[in-house]
Amino acid sequence: MFFLPSRINDCIISFYFLKIHIYLAVPVINPYLLKRLCPGKIFPYCFLLSRALSGAEAVNALRPFYFAVHPDFFGQHPREREVNENSLKRLSAYLENLQKPGFKSLKPTQLVFYVRETDQNPSDGQEHFSTSGFRAVKFTLHTRDLLSTVLYILNSCSLSIEHVQSLNTNVHSQPLKEAKRTSDRPIKWDKSYYSFTGFKDPDEDLEQVWRTETTLTSWLDNNGKSAIKKLKNSLPLRKELDRLKDELSHQLQLSDIRWQRSWGIAHRCSQLHSLGRLAQQNLETLKNAKGCTIIFTDRSGMSAVGHVMLGTMDVHHHWTKLFERLPSYFDLQRRLTHLEDQISYLLGGIQVVYIEELQPVLTLEEYYSLLDVFYNRLLKSRIPFHPRSLRGLQMILNSDRYAPSLHELGHFNIPILCDPANLQWFILTKAQQARENTKRKEELEVIENKLMQASTKKFSLGKFYKEPSVSSIQMVDCCKRLLEQSLPYLQGMHLCVSHFYSVMQDGDLCIPWNWKNGEAIK
Repeated sequence: MFFLPSRINDCIISFYFLKIHIYLAVPVINPYLLKRLCPGKIFPYCFLLSRALSGAEAVNALRPFYFAVHPDFFGQHPREREVNENSLKRLSAYLENLQKPGFKSLKPTQLVFYVRETDQNPSDGQEHFSTSGFRAVKFTLHTRDLLSTVLYILNSCSLSIEHVQSLNTNVHSQPLKEAKRTSDRPIKWDKSYYSFTGFKDPDEDLEQVWRTETTLTSWLDNNGKSAIKKLKNSLPLRKELDRLKDELSHQLQLSDIRWQRSWGIAHRCSQLHSLGRLAQQNLETLKNAKGCTIIFTDRSGMSAVGHVMLGTMDVHHHWTKLFERLPSYFDLQRRLTHLEDQISYLLGGIQVVYIEELQPVLTLEEYYSLLDVFYNRLLKSRIPFHPRSLRGLQMILNSDRYAPSLHELGHFNIPILCDPANLQWFILTKAQQARENTKRKEELEVIENKLMQASTKKFSLGKFYKEPSVSSIQMVDCCKRLLEQSLPYLQGMHLCVSHFYSVMQDGDLCIPWNWKNGEAIK
């Protein structure tokens, strides 16, 4: 099992998009045959495979990669964060399978990551991650060992591989440099070689992945049985999770218990058991959370919307201190609500909201600080808005923008450092469009809910849900096309609409909202 680093400070970065498509293949070469065919020649590739990496060494070697793609650095960009989260899960499964004894070969695995940009020539000689943006990197893995996998991942993301030398004492610095230079041009044997020897041509599957677009029916045919098996195995744990959640919610009189990340069922049960043990030791302290929603996440504190956040890497002592401080947090929450009302009054009645799905995860203190800065700027400028002229409209505050914008869902994105005169002009000129967008959003949500209920009923789904980054428009389109299909594999399954195909570790099926059907598209 690979454990990725989970506690990294969020950073605020502005982004630009640069898509890079990379397709990688590692040919299956018999070193002894290679020596016979090419006597006297020593190939870097053979040096690289001279000693297998252990699982721990692979994780250590991939640290620069994890640091470049870790979801915590994409808090301001939910879609990119989810893409990296899910790609890391698929990569973790790929690496685990490589370590299983007796494995023969793995199917080509296509991965997409958003990689944070780095400064190429920093003055102090250290590698620094800049705030200028990130790039999308797409590559296909078809490797047969951990070392070649690690090298291809690092090379694909344009990250240094020099540190891998310290992990593998049999790999010399010169071969490493040559490997980086020649990785884009792997040795390719003539097709007759594979016909004569019976070895499988590694390029065939890759070419098929490249040329052929996956369809929903073909993907379900290939993965349905595996998902059913995983779901069946997870059912006892799912029942245990529901039991623990109900017991703790009743014992502590909680509004809800949720998880910020899509952790596995076993992981969630473990977290609830931990909270249950703490409740046995400090029941009266934990009752301070009466009426609250508890969220298991990366750090402890109170969220911007008033949820109690329990950091999964923190020990009971930290959790206990948090529950003891809840009364002071409730006082800060009341002051924050008053501050929102004051801002609303100054801006003609527009409502200040915090949308969890679209905004970075902020603590109550961080969000209060943003509101306070914005409020003081409004007081100084005294923008003239007619009282209650903007009632019914909503706005969210951003710290990484300098120009206001109108979201397709109808709310305004307002930078805390926005020019007051520009803000007034923008809100007044876009107010009618904002009302139209809001009305359309509400209508779409009604249609979306009806279509989801119809889909759940038709396919007898055990659960039907979507990732937060999937919009109502995308979900409506997905459900309409699903209802036209006959998909027996979906009966009783847990189906999640996402941006790509995946079978989760507990059997949930993830399909892209814009899935294709029918003949494979060449």
